Amino acid sequence: MPIDPTHPKSFASDNHAGVHSEILHAITTANQGDAPAYGDDTWTSTFEHKIKETFGPTAEGFAVLNGAGANMVGLALMLGRYDAILCADSAHIATHETGATERLLGVKLRTVPTSQGKLRPDDIKAHLNLLGQHHEPQPAVVSISQVTELGTCYSPTEIAALAETAHASGLRLHVDGARLANAAAHLNCPLKAITTDAGVDVFSFGGTKNGALAAEAVVVLDPSLTDAVPYLRRQSLQLASKMRFISAQLSALLTDDLWHRNASHANQMALRLANGITDVPGVSLAQPVESNAVFATLPHAVTESLRQHYLFHYWDEQAGTVRWMTAYDTTEEHVDDFLAALHKAATT
Repeated sequence: MPIDPTHPKSFASDNHAGVHSEILHAITTANQGDAPAYGDDTWTSTFEHKIKETFGPTAEGFAVLNGAGANMVGLALMLGRYDAILCADSAHIATHETGATERLLGVKLRTVPTSQGKLRPDDIKAHLNLLGQHHEPQPAVVSISQVTELGTCYSPTEIAALAETAHASGLRLHVDGARLANAAAHLNCPLKAITTDAGVDVFSFGGTKNGALAAEAVVVLDPSLTDAVPYLRRQSLQLASKMRFISAQLSALLTDDLWHRNASHANQMALRLANGITDVPGVSLAQPVESNAVFATLPHAVTESLRQHYLFHYWDEQAGTVRWMTAYDTTEEHVDDFLAALHKAATT
């Protein structure tokens, strides 16, 4: 759909939101004069220092261009040619990255049906009998999404249990953290609590869905893996020549808790939206609201009427389930206008 400044606020994706003013300012500030390319600049050094401040002294951060690339680089660090990844059947790497993991990394994805998009330790244990069987791809990495694709969040305890189970059998734990900030805001905990402290080995830290222009990071917590990152990042086409502009954005997010302010506001707007549908006839929540995503089930006629004015997507068209996303720049007025349109569509 073409951009139309008069069109109502999109509820299709937090990717539809613009760039936060503080991040634009950081880009503008970085745009003064020349600077060495490929990360040999002061902005990247600042970003790398902020990663250590946020996630601990052993954390190493590497700026990349996008979330799928962050996943490819992070996963490649931990996989051999005959390995497999265990993930939820709804995982982004399994459903929305066009088979990149299997095509580019040459490994097997073993997807697991889940409740609310979350893997459990027993899901890992069910695949451990494959270890040592030379006819089978070998489980090597457990990959989870935080926030999950169903908008739910893993608690620090849940992540620690997955890490413990994985590590006990020689597997590593990867986190797709495209919305890691939203999870930490919902859980009211530091980012470190759901990564470093929980036993994660490698994760991505998403910026684009939280107010950045095009900025993601691969964060490595296992020191034995860091030496390979520069080579894999280059080989994966994720090494930006003008990296200062990515690093400046990530540093801005990690300054004065901008990541938390943006994510917390988006989460609050999702809760406002969810609370506002409780009295709409024929409309019900399909998943708990734990982030900036609202999954709702409603009559198809209501959905189609609403989609004449608002942009959002079906999640399960047959079931009538849709996904509504809020962002850092969603306002109470945006939500209330949307709810008014929903009420009208459901009662006429």
